[in-house]
Amino acid sequence: MNRDLLLEIGTEEIPAKFMPASLSQLESIASTMLNEQRIIYGKVKVLGTPRRLTLIVEEIEEVQADITVESKGPSIKVAYDNGTATKAAIGFARGQGVAVEELVIRDGYIYAVKELRGQAVTNLLPSIMSDIINALSFPKNMRWANLDIKFVRPIRWIVSLFGNEIIPFSIAGVNSGNKTRGHRFLGQEEIIVDNVADYFQKLQENYVMIDQEERRNVIRCQIEELAVQQGGIADIDEELLQEVIYLVEFPTALCGKFDTDFLKLPKEAIITPMREHQRYFPVLSPNGELLPVFITVRNGGSDYLSTVQHGNERVLKARLSDAQFFFIEDRKTPLSQRLDRLKSIVFQEGLGTLFDKTQRIKKLALMIAEAAGLDLDQTIVRAAELSKADLVTSMVYEFTELQGVMGREYALLDGENKDTAQAIYEHYLPRFSGDSLPQSTAGRAVSIADKMDNIVATFSRGLIPTGSQDPYALRRQALGIVNILIDSKYNLSLAQIIDNSISLLEISATAQASLKESIQEFFKLRLKNLMLDENIRYDIVEAIMGTATDDIYDAWLRAKSLSLYAVNSVQIQQLVQAFSRVGNLAKKAAVTAVDPQLFEVDVENELYEKYLAMQKKVDSLSNFRQYDELLATLSEMVSPIDKFFETVMVMVEDARIRDNRLALLHVIHALTVNIADLSKIVL
Repeated sequence: MNRDLLLEIGTEEIPAKFMPASLSQLESIASTMLNEQRIIYGKVKVLGTPRRLTLIVEEIEEVQADITVESKGPSIKVAYDNGTATKAAIGFARGQGVAVEELVIRDGYIYAVKELRGQAVTNLLPSIMSDIINALSFPKNMRWANLDIKFVRPIRWIVSLFGNEIIPFSIAGVNSGNKTRGHRFLGQEEIIVDNVADYFQKLQENYVMIDQEERRNVIRCQIEELAVQQGGIADIDEELLQEVIYLVEFPTALCGKFDTDFLKLPKEAIITPMREHQRYFPVLSPNGELLPVFITVRNGGSDYLSTVQHGNERVLKARLSDAQFFFIEDRKTPLSQRLDRLKSIVFQEGLGTLFDKTQRIKKLALMIAEAAGLDLDQTIVRAAELSKADLVTSMVYEFTELQGVMGREYALLDGENKDTAQAIYEHYLPRFSGDSLPQSTAGRAVSIADKMDNIVATFSRGLIPTGSQDPYALRRQALGIVNILIDSKYNLSLAQIIDNSISLLEISATAQASLKESIQEFFKLRLKNLMLDENIRYDIVEAIMGTATDDIYDAWLRAKSLSLYAVNSVQIQQLVQAFSRVGNLAKKAAVTAVDPQLFEVDVENELYEKYLAMQKKVDSLSNFRQYDELLATLSEMVSPIDKFFETVMVMVEDARIRDNRLALLHVIHALTVNIADLSKIVL
């Protein structure tokens, strides 16, 4: 007979941002522990609200699976003397709890083979449930009362049922049982649960929607319906929605309004206080204009919604009034007149002020523009000069999320040209995973310069990211540079950008070489991870990493082309086998110059002529980075190479003939060394 398992950990309100990872961890830990204990089960579900983490395991067998355990003992020579068990064999059998006669001989050793019958699952579950809770970890833990346990929030109750049977154990002075709690204000304080089905029903009756995906769908539908009623479209930020579903147990969306006078503010100056500070969803008109309404989600039913609405409107009005005041005050001083204030703000210890940083950004951005063939000197210079000016505005000081956004808005209001204003905004992009990339040429140049200066400056202080520690978000910034180079299709030398950045800082000559090397490796790992995230085969990624990756975009093109070429398994197998064989012998080449006069058979001449023709094609296709066609062209070498190896003995006794043949293989192998290390491809 099968039974369902229910474990509910009731707590004080858990921070919403901790919930997704906590639930994922709960599922993983539970599955691992059940498997380790040989417990047979069906489906595992994890559910959660701000006050509870819930685990449900369906169709658990009553008894553990049986298992055969083998223990290896001493060798036969030690275990037996003329067929008689020695003290070693007798002692081994005694220690394993089997008779000497039951020992099994295999592979020159003795084994004790035991059939272990499964125990009743009810006897195992108390310790398993306790271990699951103790194994959970969180970004921040709490201690409470005089207890030693650390948990994300104080544990207030535990429900632990196997079918309708209570699984008894105790954590943090709380005994497990069959009593849960409803909504903090609308539900009962104590609810008796009989089984899993009863659990869902009782919680629903007590204003708790336990399934987070159900809450997500309900919230989304309610928000969209309210927006339509207001004649608009809800701007639903998925990250905010993810947070909101873990802020409420029983969601009810409601709509509020704000004064149309606030619409004179830049759109982002309204949306940011709404979204980041109040967890409100803005509503847009069909043409994308912001409407003077907002939608929020209440943790409760529909009673007294007008009162809740009024309270939320008052809070937002205060926030927007602050924003309006800051905006008016900021407009009294143009961005260009704020630059001197940057001289009083330290960028990093020993690395000057923010004003010094803007000067470095300007010089480095111009170097990047020159290398990329961009003709936007004045726009780049102006955008770099003003790039950090909005950091000393009241609006950005209060709402830090608006850095770059307000720089763009204030620049436009100050009469700066649109390209400069857009570059000021774009130089912060991308700000997070999945964020948009800068699209203007000036924005790209200043963005790369700013991020590279951050990375080089921070590395020069020895503050290199380790493990999960990356307080300056250098990984994100390096990945941002990689993505910008790929998206913009810039064929730039990463080493040169790093060199230029280092030259703008006061770094000793002795430290520069090791600094550059560590930064290059840092970027190489970012590129590798990006390729893997794009589902490029691991061996293909390794093949690209085995060649030059200084030109990020070029390496990316080669990886994509090789990945596409590898779809045809027969072609890539033939190519890899042929050039791997060539490469293995090419390593032994003592000379690299081929002398056709030393060829002894026609096959050598044929291969050499094919190589000469191929070299021109490869160079041309490589110069234009037409790697799809290049790989197809290289495949034409497979047949001549195979014919050469079938006909010619390379390692002959005559040193001149041998070295000449090895030199031929060396130059042929050189056709691929700047494309990919084909020996890394797994066939």
